[in-house]
Amino acid sequence: MVVSAELEIAADAATIFELIADPSLQPTWDGNDNLASAAPGQRVHAVGDVFVMVNKPDRVRENHIVEFEEGRLIAWQPSLPGGEPFGQLWRWELTPLSSEVTLVKHSYDWSQLHDEARLERARATTSEKLMGSVERLAEAASNH
Repeated sequence: MVVSAELEIAADAATIFELIADPSLQPTWDGNDNLASAAPGQRVHAVGDVFVMVNKPDRVRENHIVEFEEGRLIAWQPSLPGGEPFGQLWRWELTPLSSEVTLVKHSYDWSQLHDEARLERARATTSEKLMGSVERLAEAASNH
């Protein structure tokens, strides 16, 4: 199952991408109210990078970068520290429409998730919740 949301944001792609690629900034615009914190200095640069995020309530997750194109695309799969990814994929795709407007598409793919304990939360992650993150990202980009 894949859910997604997209929005044209009045900001350049580089500004928006920086807010996504620096995990320490993600909790400031998370619309799912799921992210608690991430240490600074984990800015993502390539496939294979891993950043650590603390989710609410105090659940540490490693996020493995599986797709990356600077300024355009970033996707990761979460896991327990030292573990294999659970099977979900979080993806952000940015398409510059002009120097001041960017189409942002956010998607959550849980079609490879097979852990029964995680399925309820996956089903609760709707397009509306993803749009909450995209809208808050738009607000953060306008203030950045």
